[in-house]
Amino acid sequence: MMTTAPAALPELTPELLNAYDRPGPRYTSYPTADRFGDGFSEADYVAALARANAQRPGEALSVYTHLPFCEALCTYCGCNVTVSRSAQTRARYLARLAEEIARVVRHLPDRRLVSQLHLGGGTPNAYADDELAALFDLFREHFELAPDAEVAIEADPRHATPERLARWREIGINRLSMGVQDFDPAVQERVGRVCPPERVEELVAAARAARYDSVNLDLIYGLPRQTAASFARTVARVIGLRPDRVALYSFAWVPWAKPHQAAFEASEMPDRDAKLALFCDARKAFLDAGYEAIGMDHFALPSDELAVAQREGRLRRNFQGYTAMRVRDVVAFGVSAIGDIGGAYIQNTRSLHAYNKAIDGGGLATARGLRLSDDDEVRRYAIHELMCRFRLDDAALRRRFGAGVADLFGPELATLAASEDLAPLAEATAADGVRVSPLGQLFVRNVAAVFDRYLQTKAPEGPLYSRMV
Repeated sequence: MMTTAPAALPELTPELLNAYDRPGPRYTSYPTADRFGDGFSEADYVAALARANAQRPGEALSVYTHLPFCEALCTYCGCNVTVSRSAQTRARYLARLAEEIARVVRHLPDRRLVSQLHLGGGTPNAYADDELAALFDLFREHFELAPDAEVAIEADPRHATPERLARWREIGINRLSMGVQDFDPAVQERVGRVCPPERVEELVAAARAARYDSVNLDLIYGLPRQTAASFARTVARVIGLRPDRVALYSFAWVPWAKPHQAAFEASEMPDRDAKLALFCDARKAFLDAGYEAIGMDHFALPSDELAVAQREGRLRRNFQGYTAMRVRDVVAFGVSAIGDIGGAYIQNTRSLHAYNKAIDGGGLATARGLRLSDDDEVRRYAIHELMCRFRLDDAALRRRFGAGVADLFGPELATLAASEDLAPLAEATAADGVRVSPLGQLFVRNVAAVFDRYLQTKAPEGPLYSRMV
């Protein structure tokens, strides 16, 4: 397969970031989750499963399972979590997961192969190892894991040990993602997530010894009490560990959506310029250390499969982020979990009580969703191509949809050409399609937003999206 060398990315400065930093979707899906409707029913979900089974028999699935429990709430957290130390509560949830999985797979008799399995949370490793092993026995009872399947767990390093990592590897987990966020003690104390750096170093070494295929570390910039010097020390220490991947997330301070974040005072937060500088400095450090940029905020070693997939033009993106696996349908289990299957998005209820009640009542936990229209499908393809391949090819559009870029996206081409802000980010022609510039690769979400009809027709009411950076 032909490979393409990574584009020479321009130097990123706070001034440049400031010019393009605005609220907007992250496009792990299109339409985005805020566009899902409450009128989407369990019957609609079953119909989507039936379509997926009939239209693509034998094709592999991606499976996401949400394990929501945490022993305490980190004050920066934006995830759907349930704070509980009750082993009984966690065990009952696993029993309900078993019921949900059994009910869903009845509608997928010809779709049992799984090439991607992801445990997210919450804190999946809040569960004991025997419980995780039982969960994997459940997966194997209902699905067939492909020999090369990506099997990932999001882990809190505070609740992990080298012995636990070795056991997870025996269970079948081959990818490890740990939330570091920041190594600075003052920051850790303020956000309620104190973890000695030595613990993470020990765990990375243990993951290597256990032969995990990939180790990812998450960092967050923009947290309270972060400074340029302190975060530079964190980044340097992470680089010294040489994880295969690093996710560098912007802290989304959204107290209107996450009331616990109101505990932070504006005076202790990095101001906008300081936050942008944190990102610029960290990005430069990772690139200088030999990492390749994957999209806006991910980095991977050149040998990592994400970097290889990006060079070969086969990078993909879903609710779990970037992936090298060519999987179209995602089936999701657990409270708040979002599936993408059979031309529809499906989200389970975000309430643990409502989830328990729905499963105990003999049904599924469907709360909302969206059946994609023909226009949604075309725009989803376009945004995915821009986010993952940095181009929208006219010939590929014609092969897939029977019409070219000028026919499908005439107004969008005009917007890209006429906007002084957007023109440096992408070149658009009716003959070739859209090519994202090296500068535009840094701000590809801004380019993708041009193709978002929902943003064109109805702006969200009140604050909804975090800023692009």
